[in-house]
Amino acid sequence: MLDRTLDSDGLDHASHTAIIEGAGRYLGQSPAFLAIQEYQRDLTRLRRTLHQHPELGFEENFTAELVATELQRYGVDRIERGIGKTGVVASIKGRLPLPAGSDGRTSIGLRADMDALPMKEENEFLHRSRNANRMHACGHDGHTTMLLGAARYLAQTRQFAGTVNLIFQPGEEGYAGAKAMIEDGLFERFPCDAVFAMHNWPGLPAGKIAVRAGPMMAAADRVKIKIEGRGGHGAHPYLAIDPVVVAAHVITAVQSIVSRNVNPLDSVVVSLCSMQAGNPGAMSVIPREVDIEGTVRTFRRETQDMVEERLAGLVESVAAGFGAKATVHYERIYPATVNTPEESAFGAEVARELVGDAHFVPDLDPSMGAEDFSFMLMERPGAYFRVGQGGSDGGCFLHNTRFDFNDNILPLGAALLSRLAERWLKA
Repeated sequence: MLDRTLDSDGLDHASHTAIIEGAGRYLGQSPAFLAIQEYQRDLTRLRRTLHQHPELGFEENFTAELVATELQRYGVDRIERGIGKTGVVASIKGRLPLPAGSDGRTSIGLRADMDALPMKEENEFLHRSRNANRMHACGHDGHTTMLLGAARYLAQTRQFAGTVNLIFQPGEEGYAGAKAMIEDGLFERFPCDAVFAMHNWPGLPAGKIAVRAGPMMAAADRVKIKIEGRGGHGAHPYLAIDPVVVAAHVITAVQSIVSRNVNPLDSVVVSLCSMQAGNPGAMSVIPREVDIEGTVRTFRRETQDMVEERLAGLVESVAAGFGAKATVHYERIYPATVNTPEESAFGAEVARELVGDAHFVPDLDPSMGAEDFSFMLMERPGAYFRVGQGGSDGGCFLHNTRFDFNDNILPLGAALLSRLAERWLKA
């Protein structure tokens, strides 16, 4: 039996009303938004239950059970579990006939991520995490709930022609869950003409929606550098080859790749974030080796190739100059998340319909963060949205120990997903 205990609904009605007022007359005229708004308390309880039970990638057993249970209750047509280990996919068939001479749109995929982060939550509210060192610090609990809200509405109304596939994805936070689902036959088992996803964004006021053609998120690569020198006594460094000194020069030299090899109109981040060397209790021992790890973020494949090549050559050369040896292991984790033009334009139309021009953001800067929805966009056309979480009064930014999802935007996100489906599969 799922634990659905909650302290109270805790809804901030003033803030929720402000979202409607802020978006002018548009949201108030949306049947999808108005219908979903009626069960916001249910969505809030779901979201807070998920927040209380965060799970890491490929461990989302409670989450998958809750999702499947809710989907069954809504009366969707098909539910399959275990796609990509712990993923859940459901489908809803529309009640409208496909029009004669249609443009070929017969299916759509709507995706939400389900996993949490290995963090200790520092919030004090009653729906804080019950799982030690696990936390929904990125809002995936809200994304999952939004897609459940869309599922409930679409299963009730079915005012579309074709099939809506609801993709509840595991392991977004570094586990490449999207790739696992694709390799498990996601798009063969649930054909999708296009796929759409969203992420809450604390940098945008609640009620705003952003989408653009082209890059939305950067590619994320992992870099591991091992520097091998010759250990020795700290009082006699001339008898050693100090890998710590080499590491210091490597860390500095690597920054020149961005400043001297990358077009200033391009965007690249090279961050070496961890260095392990020696023993803090052995102040006079020069270690034999140093391990450095970091990340590279790029948008363009050509730039990514260049950075990988330059990193290897530069690091090895710097080490050789000191008589040391260095090896570089470069691993491409997530590709860049790149929205396709037609689907981005379509998504912009739907967003404007919901919130109006004043609350649609067509030119939000891409983020150097990464997102494994990129794997799905490499297989199918589609678009990735940002939904305003609340900038000034929305609390902490993503991956903060005090982050919490803004429940007031749940109906907006669910309505956006619903309208994407209804408009894509219009009769």
